[in-house]
Amino acid sequence: MSEPGAAAPSPLLTAPILPTLLRFALPNMGAMLATALAAIAETAYVGRFGSPALAGMALVFPFVMFQMMLSAGAMGGGVSSAVSRALGAGHPERANALAVHAVWIALAAGAVYMVAMLTLGEALLSALGGQGEALAQAMAYAHVAFLGSVFVWLVNTLASVIRGAGNMAVPSVTLFAVALLQVALGGALGLGWGPFPRLGMAGVAAGSVVAYGAGAAWLWWHLASGRARIALNMRATRFERALFADILRVGAVACISPLQTVLTILILTRLVAQFGTEALAGYGIGTRLEFLLVPIAFAVGVASVPLVGMAIGAGRIARARRAAWTAAALATVILGGLGLIVTLAPDLWTGLFSQDPAVLAAAAGYFLWAGPVYGLFGLGLSLYFSSLGAGKAIGPVLAGTLRLVMVAGGGALLALWQTPTWTIFALLSAGMAVYGLSSVLFVRLTPWGVERS
Repeated sequence: MSEPGAAAPSPLLTAPILPTLLRFALPNMGAMLATALAAIAETAYVGRFGSPALAGMALVFPFVMFQMMLSAGAMGGGVSSAVSRALGAGHPERANALAVHAVWIALAAGAVYMVAMLTLGEALLSALGGQGEALAQAMAYAHVAFLGSVFVWLVNTLASVIRGAGNMAVPSVTLFAVALLQVALGGALGLGWGPFPRLGMAGVAAGSVVAYGAGAAWLWWHLASGRARIALNMRATRFERALFADILRVGAVACISPLQTVLTILILTRLVAQFGTEALAGYGIGTRLEFLLVPIAFAVGVASVPLVGMAIGAGRIARARRAAWTAAALATVILGGLGLIVTLAPDLWTGLFSQDPAVLAAAAGYFLWAGPVYGLFGLGLSLYFSSLGAGKAIGPVLAGTLRLVMVAGGGALLALWQTPTWTIFALLSAGMAVYGLSSVLFVRLTPWGVERS
């Protein structure tokens, strides 16, 4: 390995923070917009199958997004952080070896997630209150979607390797293409466009599996061909416990955060399920937007990871913190604006998926409480990604713990008192606010290292 400082300093250590952050975030936003549109298209397709299918999607969607948050956000953030810190410290060979170790983690994690969901999925969805036709529709989707778990983990891990080296264009273009392919294939196979058979929920899920498989193949070839700053050489790289530890000490701890997020949503889903299929369908439409806020905040937050990580690796702690707070402010403004829109005009979103008055009313009640605090939710999410770049995931995890405890405890009381649905949405809103504000506090109190001149 080269000695620290042997390579020329990265421009990420000297470039102005806000312009660089915007330059990195914009391609990510384009990719995340495409991903969001793919999710909207999937829900629109499912809406053609009726309210039970929408309710089934509300049951299974948290597990789909949990996988995305684990692979792209938590473990992906750990991968980007390790790669960027290695490059910032002047160790390109270490960065290459870290990429290989990240691939092995992705293969193992994807296989475990696939087996877990295929064997335990029905029990988990039943525990959430799924029954009858809604449960059958959810399982029809799950049995196909989770066959592609390894592809999802590979796409997000390889994209994280490339982002860690400061390249946002290739991952963004790839995810954009994956989303377009997912929309086309999901519609063709789910609804039976053209010569394709109408496969229903299984067809919608199959479109996602094929699209992510193609994306994984492309990114693997890109890294293995030597076209990227990071070289992926699986055969020549030996396993090193220290390299696995470098990724997992951040990524494994960070995985607690999406687990907390999904547990929070699952608790609320179970509370809403007691009010019937229409209420669950409306809530599912609302929470789908909440889950899509994660990729939007991801677009900003992940742009800060190489800026923060390389600055940490070079001992530029003050610069790392400036990058983190700049990204947090940007995410707050973007998500706060979206929250204001759906608070004032909820049918702009809900009307894409259903015209059932009961479903529209349930979704409107959700947005009335959740929309005003989306900005604080974005604030916390952005600080989560920046903390991964710094290799300090504990602060956002503690913030997520506060949110989960608040929702679990409050939810138990609401269930005992048999309160109306609006109280559940109010609890959700308070949890988001606590998450954002406590993230600020914990990040401020967590030391990120000692400044080196």
